[in-house]
Amino acid sequence: MIDPAHELPISKQAKALGISRGSVYYVPKPVPAVDRAIMRRIDELHLNYPFAGSRMTAALLANQGVDVGRRHVRTLMKKMGIEAIYRKPNTSKPAVGHKIYPYLLRKLKVERPNQVWATDITYIPMANGFVYLTAVVDWFTRRVLTWRLSITMEAEFCVEALQEALARYGKPEIFNTDQGSQFTSAAFTSVLIDAGVAISMDGKGSWRDNVFVERLWRSVKYEEVYLRAYATVAEARTSIGRYLAWYNGSRPHSSLDRRTPDQAYFNNTPLLAAA
Repeated sequence: MIDPAHELPISKQAKALGISRGSVYYVPKPVPAVDRAIMRRIDELHLNYPFAGSRMTAALLANQGVDVGRRHVRTLMKKMGIEAIYRKPNTSKPAVGHKIYPYLLRKLKVERPNQVWATDITYIPMANGFVYLTAVVDWFTRRVLTWRLSITMEAEFCVEALQEALARYGKPEIFNTDQGSQFTSAAFTSVLIDAGVAISMDGKGSWRDNVFVERLWRSVKYEEVYLRAYATVAEARTSIGRYLAWYNGSRPHSSLDRRTPDQAYFNNTPLLAAA
């Protein structure tokens, strides 16, 4: 897919294909098998108990016969981009240049496609390492509009997914994120501001504010990721892409009267671009 000998620079090839330039060169960093197994269990525990910090997670692992110290659990959780989710005092200031926006969805009746979009990032385990997945989701129809994989949690791949969604599907009235540094960065928020989209951000440590994306991650992991052992980023991208196409086009949702996200999205809004 990427041709190093082509006259077009690799960065431009990657951009044309809609993939992160960094992932072109990426070889999964070896992670000890013991740590990979622990990280997999931490990921599963976090899906079920998002409020669990390193202390509780270490205790939950111990109850399952996994002997690991709290400090090591904390290190692995940080590497995975996982932290306990609960409301706590906001005692720290955002990074310089990062503005926190108010949550706009409380008591808002979301009743049509392209009214609200949302995004988030999640950890994806591989056979010998890991990557991160981000997706832009239409809140009302649960449709995954765009997605990206990355070897780091920097803002670039989130911005790419957002820009593609806006180019292909127009713009939502409101875009909701958490307060992660990727989404509060000027690189990300400026795209929304320039497009005239209202920015909404979850309350600090409140996973329920972005619950539909959290439900997507549960589906992706239990129905796809946990059943695989991706050897390369390319393999992960192909397999996850295949799953998300099935999720959008064939997986019925009870909340959509058993319709698929594609049916709910395209039957309610004009088609602005090919899916």
